[in-house]
Amino acid sequence: MQEEIRFATFNVCNLALPGAKLYDNLEPLTPAQYEAKLQWTARQLDLLNADVVGFQEVFSQAALREVLARTQLYRDAVLAGYDAVDAGGRALPAVALVSRLPLAGPAVAYANFPLGVALPAEDHAAEDQAARFARAPLHVPVLLPGGHVTDVLVVHLKSRRPDYRHGDSSDALAYAMANLRSLHRRGAEAVALRVLACELGRSGRPRIVLGDFNDIAQAVTTSIVMGAGAPSLPGHEMHERLYDCNAIQQRRDDLRQLRYTNIHDSSNMTIDHVLVSEHFHAASPRAIGVVQDVLYLNDHLLLAMPQASDHGQVLVRIRLRGPFD
Repeated sequence: MQEEIRFATFNVCNLALPGAKLYDNLEPLTPAQYEAKLQWTARQLDLLNADVVGFQEVFSQAALREVLARTQLYRDAVLAGYDAVDAGGRALPAVALVSRLPLAGPAVAYANFPLGVALPAEDHAAEDQAARFARAPLHVPVLLPGGHVTDVLVVHLKSRRPDYRHGDSSDALAYAMANLRSLHRRGAEAVALRVLACELGRSGRPRIVLGDFNDIAQAVTTSIVMGAGAPSLPGHEMHERLYDCNAIQQRRDDLRQLRYTNIHDSSNMTIDHVLVSEHFHAASPRAIGVVQDVLYLNDHLLLAMPQASDHGQVLVRIRLRGPFD
């Protein structure tokens, strides 16, 4: 049986077909730029060499399939994802999952928040946005070596980009309120994601939530997703929790690598995470594996290559427990 499995998260930064208009302030990719982005992304994916990879900022599943065709290790992998468009037909960013392990069921995208979760009326521009994810998370059941079905959620929470309203001025108050709206949106999405993760946890199966959280692991929004400090029944303290792999890894060497995935306002921060249920925590009696270490592929962030992503990738190596462990 395969003893080590690898999970990774990869924000590919505006992966779209050439000529596709994404944002008003961003020019479409030329054919040459598109080819360079495909080649860099494919090489980075091979470097990760993960069994399961969650992607963010995928504007075109066809473009992602072209990336896979240029890899050495993922040409036969399974791709699960969806294309998203706005009311005018313009492509929107979405998430996706690529797996070299077999899937145990169909992928499901959750566009709507669970019942009871919604944004305050003043924090959304349209009624249909009050209880919807900006980027629908993707749930994919994956079959691990040894037969364990694991529920994987690929996520991309609201960015820190200020959410201005029509007519807002450029003064300090307008800027602060625009940032607060973004935080409210990200917080509501974190609550909705927490509910989804708990609902999946009722099956008793292992869970992995990975992606771009647009916040550090210690932020309130990320803590909400993990369920840190949530009340629980005696003896069930670990059952509904999710754990940051960086915090529970068995081998940590801070001198060996710099741990960050994004550079914002000249500050290095880690906003891309892989969270796991107790099934991969060494302290749990229900553990089927242990997080060995977490690696960050981020050298490209300092090189400012136009074809590269503006995020580092996170790779988690998990050692599966055998019958005699």
